[in-house]
Amino acid sequence: MKNITRTVWILSLISLFTDAASEMLYPIMPIYLKSIGFSILLIGVLEGFVEATAGLSKGYFGKLSDSSGKRVPFVRIGYALSAISKPLLAIFVYPLWVFMARTIDRLGKGIRTGARDAILSDEATPATKGKIFGFHRSMDTLGAVIGPAIALLYLYYHPGEYKVLFLLAFLPGLLAVVASFYLKDKDSKPAEVIKAVSFFSFLGYWKSSPATYRQLVVGLLAFALFNSSDVFLLLKAKQIGLDDTAVIGVYIFYNFVYALFALPLGILADKIGLKRIFAFGLCLFSIVYFGMSFSTNIYAVAGMFFLYGLYAAATEGVSKAWISNISDKKDTATAIGTYTGFQSICAMLSSSMAGFIWFKYGSNAIFLISGFAAVLIMLYFMVFIKAVGPKSA
Repeated sequence: MKNITRTVWILSLISLFTDAASEMLYPIMPIYLKSIGFSILLIGVLEGFVEATAGLSKGYFGKLSDSSGKRVPFVRIGYALSAISKPLLAIFVYPLWVFMARTIDRLGKGIRTGARDAILSDEATPATKGKIFGFHRSMDTLGAVIGPAIALLYLYYHPGEYKVLFLLAFLPGLLAVVASFYLKDKDSKPAEVIKAVSFFSFLGYWKSSPATYRQLVVGLLAFALFNSSDVFLLLKAKQIGLDDTAVIGVYIFYNFVYALFALPLGILADKIGLKRIFAFGLCLFSIVYFGMSFSTNIYAVAGMFFLYGLYAAATEGVSKAWISNISDKKDTATAIGTYTGFQSICAMLSSSMAGFIWFKYGSNAIFLISGFAAVLIMLYFMVFIKAVGPKSA
């Protein structure tokens, strides 16, 4: 396709393979952890810890990538660590070892995210950022369709055999690592002598970043604070009456819609403005969350997950394309890494708050609060974030 370079194709295939491996395990991870003795509390502590690890490391390694002038080594190491972590989860069942394996997986994500997105940004122009990031998200999410589908099929014939599934997940992860060796760094040198980068040095970027970057990221992070884990949507679907197979089915359906629309919505964002498409996504999010609080049948749930797929397609890739357009090229990995790092922390806090609210006030309270918050944040974007040409539109 026009504007989709060889490098973008390779990165997108790598993401497809990796997401197929990760999402193959996503629906059964809590069940597996409980089967080897993890309590709900310990599962929560584990997931919170590894997400915080990934979040903080995204900013650091993004800054390190910009300082070194290198991208590909971070991509290779990041995807390799994620691939290695899959069989480790099957081999080691003691809590400390499971913590280590999950940390390795999330650390891999932290290492690669900023550098990978910087490569995607370099392969696009300001007028094609939506398309490039949309294509990558589409391929990445296609892996999230393939992975759970394989898991569902495997467990249908081999119920309860979770360890084998962890070993199988290593295969697409290995394909991702092999594909990463077809990437090459462009000939580029850092503008100045490389200095030591401390772990929290990326925080300094906030002060030196453009005002438009700070305004945008404030809005994005405010939304992240009310955008809890998709697990709560799946739990709500189960509460409404879907069985386990149907829950996994609607999750696959959501990812299919996301994969199908990420590219066309990215192309549309390039034409009519990134801000308009992102605001449209927030509008869909609020409809879904209001709808889930009132839905009472499986057909309504299916409709909500269709709209939720459209929301994800309109926001995930678009937000990164937007950030890359308003940040200096030499700081792209730092800018995206800083945002995604803070986003991970906000997501952890959001899910923690959602769990507490569900326990204290019931499930509907979560969805109503998040729905109202999305409306207010959408108004913030429409009123306070200016659209000036392709760089911020």
